[in-house]
Amino acid sequence: MVLRSRGARLAAKVHISSRCRFDRPWGISFGSRVMIEGNAYIKLVNDDAVLKLGDYVFIGNGCELDVQDNVQIGHHTLLAPDCFITDHNHGIAPGLRIDQQLCKVNPVIIGSDVWLGTRVTVLPGVTIGDGAVVGAGAIVSRNVPAGAIVVGIPARVVGWRSGKAATIAEDRDADT
Repeated sequence: MVLRSRGARLAAKVHISSRCRFDRPWGISFGSRVMIEGNAYIKLVNDDAVLKLGDYVFIGNGCELDVQDNVQIGHHTLLAPDCFITDHNHGIAPGLRIDQQLCKVNPVIIGSDVWLGTRVTVLPGVTIGDGAVVGAGAIVSRNVPAGAIVVGIPARVVGWRSGKAATIAEDRDADT
């Protein structure tokens, strides 16, 4: 595979569909059975950037991962089509044009067994806990607890997948 020859670390049975683009692949580490659908753009924007995907990660058609420093995605996590994840943002200080601003960088960590619905945006500094679900079109600008179901702009907790919190949410919904 061409990515390996360019320095990417790929475990067994990684499948990458056609029309995917990879910038600076030497910072990429993919676990086993990662699947990336077509038109994905994996953009490491500097030579020291790191992208780590766990085992059985699925990246849907048209997703973009824009990494300046560090993005990690845990095992068995699914990104539906057209998701955007970034660990950096341009500064907005007065007195400098936008193209002169330094980027502000803050790592993104997405846990295991997470599902990001279609067109989810994950912004710098966010940690999404294990087992969380993010509804389609949400913009995640702050941390998401493990097992939470979040939706909206900005994303907010509307339910829970399991445990005591799930029972409380289900009971509350049954009463309405």
